[in-house]
Amino acid sequence: MEEIYSWDVMVISKVNEVMVRIDCDAGLAQSLAEYFTFSVPGHEYMPAFRRKVWDGKIRLFNLSSKTLYIGLLPYVKQFAKENNKKISVSEKLDLTDEFSLVEAKEFIQSLNLPFEPRDYQITAFVHAVRHRRSLLLSPTASGKSLIIYLLSMFYSGKILILVPTISLVSQMQKDFYSYGYTGEIHEIMAGAEKESDKRVFISTWQSLYKLPADYFEQFEVIIGDEAHLYKSKSLTKIMTNLTKAKYRFGLTGTLDGTETHQLVLEGLFGPVYRVTDTKKLMDARHLADFKIKALVLEYPEGLKRLATNQKYHDEIDFLVTNEKRNNFIRNLAISLEGNTLILFQYVDKHGAVLYEDIRRRVGERSVSFIHGGVDSRDREEVRSITENETNGIIVASFGTFSTGINIRNLHNIIFASPSKSKIRVLQSIGRALRLGENKETATLYDIVDDLSYRDRQNYTLNHFTERMKIYNEEKFKYKMYNIKLGENS
Repeated sequence: MEEIYSWDVMVISKVNEVMVRIDCDAGLAQSLAEYFTFSVPGHEYMPAFRRKVWDGKIRLFNLSSKTLYIGLLPYVKQFAKENNKKISVSEKLDLTDEFSLVEAKEFIQSLNLPFEPRDYQITAFVHAVRHRRSLLLSPTASGKSLIIYLLSMFYSGKILILVPTISLVSQMQKDFYSYGYTGEIHEIMAGAEKESDKRVFISTWQSLYKLPADYFEQFEVIIGDEAHLYKSKSLTKIMTNLTKAKYRFGLTGTLDGTETHQLVLEGLFGPVYRVTDTKKLMDARHLADFKIKALVLEYPEGLKRLATNQKYHDEIDFLVTNEKRNNFIRNLAISLEGNTLILFQYVDKHGAVLYEDIRRRVGERSVSFIHGGVDSRDREEVRSITENETNGIIVASFGTFSTGINIRNLHNIIFASPSKSKIRVLQSIGRALRLGENKETATLYDIVDDLSYRDRQNYTLNHFTERMKIYNEEKFKYKMYNIKLGENS
């Protein structure tokens, strides 16, 4: 016989370290389900929606099992307050620990770090320990790996640290040893052994997502670096299989600004906590002084008129194969002083063309070409070489060099392909923000294509409008330069 609940009370109990169950009246459950239902941005372009097998919505409260991610409990309390409902919570749902700033500093001192942590790193560590689960929002070059290290040393159980790429597995391990770690670390990449008695595991998510659920029961702590990537089904599967990991921390420099993205991440890790921001780091001289030069390429009237009937992909094809545009990017890269990173989207028809053209014209100057088909060890070698270069050029795909790669000695970035993705833009900018021994400033050259004709504004010019919004939000300094793409470009 089905249990009958009061119309205004939600009884919340813990299922495991991932989910809670919310028992309530059927009408209240329906209202809760609607509260946690959202349209996915861009769903109208997705195959499942077009085939009419999915309505384009994500439902975070399972109406059948009455379960919800634990990390979304603050939103349940908000729902209860807005709708004048009551909550009855199990004692097992206490998700806080006592931990003082004095205790934190004593613990950090016991680690004998080779340097003093910054105040915001200590505060973030304290917040994470007190709340057991949190999504720590902290920009590139803010020292996220040290926060990860502090958390890894604080807890005694088995720890799984997930990163998106093989190169970041190696980088995280190097960071740990540079902080003074003397234990062993089990690295998991393609083909590596998955089992180990070591306490600290660092793995790519691609190496683990096909493993059975019981594999993940050994971990008490999960730390997800570059957590903005965790909305994919494979990563969500790993996170929901970690049913015994009661300490859950995600770290990222960027969220994409959509409600669905943030709520999924908060559900998996916990509420967002902003550690610091780029402006504060720049003001404190922890980051390089950064400026943006938006180079607006103005095309001849005839080309603008022809472009009025182009679809989005037609416009992109026109731009990345345009000889004058590529010549301009080539000449710009060659003219810049310091190490320069050119970021592109399409390997064969754009990246390879730029690389070969630049390589032919620079003589002995170092020029590297990085894309998804390049072995991770070769990518790491390029990164290491660049640290000791003063005038090198890297032609790299967004996918390989926009996230996580740590290059302190990078002076210039060129956006050779248009993008409006907040995550991609900010992660790419992050490559240039780190201070180096011979570097205090960095510049982004944002290539903007003006193909607008009469009252029609072209697709990629609209993308730049979105990037300007991002620059304004982050308080980046930028200036626009109009350049006619003529015969001599």
